[in-house]
Amino acid sequence: MTNEFDNKFGRSVPGEARGAGPSLHELLLRDQIRPPDVLLEESPVFLGDEDISFERYTSKSFVELEMDRMWSRVWQWACREEQVPEVGDYLVYDLADMSALIVRTPERGIKAFVNSCMHRGTQLKPPGSCGMSTQLTCPFHGWTWSLEGKLIDLPQSWDFPHVGEESHHLVELPSGTWGGFVFVNFNLDAGPLEDYLGVLTEHFAGWDLGERYTETHVCKRLPANWKAAAEAFIEAYHVRETHAGGAEGMDCLAQYDVFDTHVNRFIHTVASPNPNVDPPLSEQEHLEKIMKRVLDGAEAPPLPEGSLARDHYAEWHRKNMSEKYQRDCTGFSTSETLDSIEYYLFPNAFFFPGLTLPMIYRFRPDGMDPDRCIFDLLMLKPCPENGKPPPPSEPVYLNVEESYTRVPSLGPLGVVYDEDTVNMAAQTRGMKASRKGSQTLGNYQESRIRHLHKTLDNYLK
Repeated sequence: MTNEFDNKFGRSVPGEARGAGPSLHELLLRDQIRPPDVLLEESPVFLGDEDISFERYTSKSFVELEMDRMWSRVWQWACREEQVPEVGDYLVYDLADMSALIVRTPERGIKAFVNSCMHRGTQLKPPGSCGMSTQLTCPFHGWTWSLEGKLIDLPQSWDFPHVGEESHHLVELPSGTWGGFVFVNFNLDAGPLEDYLGVLTEHFAGWDLGERYTETHVCKRLPANWKAAAEAFIEAYHVRETHAGGAEGMDCLAQYDVFDTHVNRFIHTVASPNPNVDPPLSEQEHLEKIMKRVLDGAEAPPLPEGSLARDHYAEWHRKNMSEKYQRDCTGFSTSETLDSIEYYLFPNAFFFPGLTLPMIYRFRPDGMDPDRCIFDLLMLKPCPENGKPPPPSEPVYLNVEESYTRVPSLGPLGVVYDEDTVNMAAQTRGMKASRKGSQTLGNYQESRIRHLHKTLDNYLK
């Protein structure tokens, strides 16, 4: 029986309730330039409504369990190909006690090795380092390997008759590339990267992230468990309160999809009129509001009858981006140009294929501390059609208390990310203070968080 409380909160069949007004799918179909079919796919999934224990975020023993059963067995991107462009270029990717040495080989391929000497275990390259080497030499005793991992020099070899090229070849880790990213897996028996990527290979067929370069790279320590930090970016439900959206909050116009074991997605519309504003704005009034807020008060041109402010705004962006990056961006649809389109690849990677919101996120545990993680934020911009792209941006390292606004290239997003960081610190403290001991999730808007935990449990079992 439905009661007053049920009516007030719009209860219905679990997982099927949606916000008032048109769906995102319906709004996308109104765009002047139709989005690609993959953005019109809908794949909502109800994954239950039980609480999730805070112990999964705060317990040191849970960190150890994740390291043993999950982090040591999943594919994760270690770097961009542009970070190791020439033969001999290397980069070290660290995850707690695990360390991978990424190397560009003479055949111009990329290999990944366990960053550990086969003699007495010394790391061949320092944590987090990058550079160029013609060979890989241990700094302790000088054992040396080729860029392909072959033992080529063993000082005073007369004392090691039991050592051979095959027995002491560097341990090679499974590696692969996709979208300009280099992936590694610390599990020597890992399945193919392509299988792990699931629908990403199909959905990103029209968005080659390999044709982009890193304009901005920020690496920041965050005051939260890696899951809590990732979950802060996995839903738009927080936008209204956290980012001063108020009555203008458009979180109700986000679509959430779960595709397969490791991949889910949201699409959050930008520059669409809010259906909750009463009285509703005309398209002309809406365009004037956009121009005033985003384009420094530029005068809004009169819109032809039947035109949408969102389409005009997207056209302005396509023209501006084409000129700035010397690449024809006119082929992007309105949604691809403006919207926050975010694909999540378990456990820690987020890929945004859009034109004006081209972010890439990665979250890693900070050692074995359950209350800290490391956040890599990249901005990928289009490579010029003619000519060599600029070199990738050097990472800017920020400690927990340092503001993103120290990175000018982030523009107004610096303040937005700071607001998210304040939430993370408060959530970490609140989880420990809680007597309830668990979090309660929405069935639709936070379904991707539940999907993360369901996938994690598959590994922990």
